[in-house]
Amino acid sequence: MKKLVSLLLSGVLAVGLLAGCGGNTGSSGTADTPAANTESPAASTETGSLEGTTLKVGATPAPHAEILEVIVPILAEQGITLEIVQYNDYVQPNNAVEDGSLDANYFQHITYMNDFNEQNGTHLVSAAEVHYEPMSLYAGKVTSLDALPDGALIGVPNDATNEARALLVLQQEGLITLRDGAGITATINDIVDNPKNLQFSEMEAAQLPLRLADLDMAVINGNYAIDAGLSMDDALATESADGEAAQAYVNVLAVKEGRETDPAIQALAAALCSDEVKTYIEENYNGAVVAVF
Repeated sequence: MKKLVSLLLSGVLAVGLLAGCGGNTGSSGTADTPAANTESPAASTETGSLEGTTLKVGATPAPHAEILEVIVPILAEQGITLEIVQYNDYVQPNNAVEDGSLDANYFQHITYMNDFNEQNGTHLVSAAEVHYEPMSLYAGKVTSLDALPDGALIGVPNDATNEARALLVLQQEGLITLRDGAGITATINDIVDNPKNLQFSEMEAAQLPLRLADLDMAVINGNYAIDAGLSMDDALATESADGEAAQAYVNVLAVKEGRETDPAIQALAAALCSDEVKTYIEENYNGAVVAVF
């Protein structure tokens, strides 16, 4: 990205790239959460510059924190310091954005964010759509779909949106049939045909790679698969990128409603949708992460 030499140029590029990233698509770990940024982006632009702005962004380690590291120098050119706070769960980083101790987070797909708002009364919105992570089925005790025995134990995430997604992968492979119309809201109760009498172990998404050796197979979120060293080449099945999955599960930069128009947030969104990030994704994730901008 060419060096941004004025706020005017910065704003134009940020707004343009944000539009390309699909900003504003939302409906409304273990880490110590740092204090909120005491200098608002609005205040830092009064003199016509983002110089001195600090943004604290929560992320799961891979690929989100790794991708954020790519844009540290891009934001530094605009005078913005990016502080990356790593989490190993899907709840704390949303609560931290809601209470203002984080400026933004980057770890979740749009469907999870909207469901989290509904379930918890939070006010998170998407400032940018960045990438899609295909969800995949990985071998545990059983190494091939053909060898899957009757009554096999399959691990799936226990949160509503990701469990539905996992069940759709299993349906895609002909292992189960879901009730018509269940779609991205499907639960185990929506299974209408289960010819192999599969059993399901529901657990936090982050635990699935750690428990894989105890399961016959597991459907694992892309970020946790990457973090555990699992390769797409090892996956027994991967959800199709065609159709609703790529749209329903696009990973977003999330902020509290009202902050999506802050100049510093727009600069962050623009950096995440830069050529540098697209190149990094293409060169490092072997199809496990796909840029959508």
